[in-house]
Amino acid sequence: MMNRSTYLLTLKFDSDQAVRQVTRRLVDDGLQVVRSFDLQTARSTHTNCTCPNHGTANCDCQMVVLLVYGKQGEPLTLVAHSQDGHTYFELVDTPQQRPERVLKTAVLQALALAGFASIQRSNSANAT
Repeated sequence: MMNRSTYLLTLKFDSDQAVRQVTRRLVDDGLQVVRSFDLQTARSTHTNCTCPNHGTANCDCQMVVLLVYGKQGEPLTLVAHSQDGHTYFELVDTPQQRPERVLKTAVLQALALAGFASIQRSNSANAT
């Protein structure tokens, strides 16, 4: 299955701090943000779960899914992937989940105005 996403930015922070900063910025701009998935929370119920990147049960890898709501319509999905003190944010953009243009623009503007790293608008395709 092909997954399409738009790379937004990288923050040199761990997951908790990066997600908190992005969430605060979006909320300050009048958007509602709901944390819908947290890999470390889901993983906590499993024993002997090793990280594919670090090979141990103790690592800082994290994936958080944020649903961002505007004034109306369906939410936009942001995915934050964290590893080794860096967090990478992507916007999900698939035929099944196409973000509304107004909401996508609001999110891009909010993050750009926050002084985060420059936001790239190019699409990257990742096979999953």
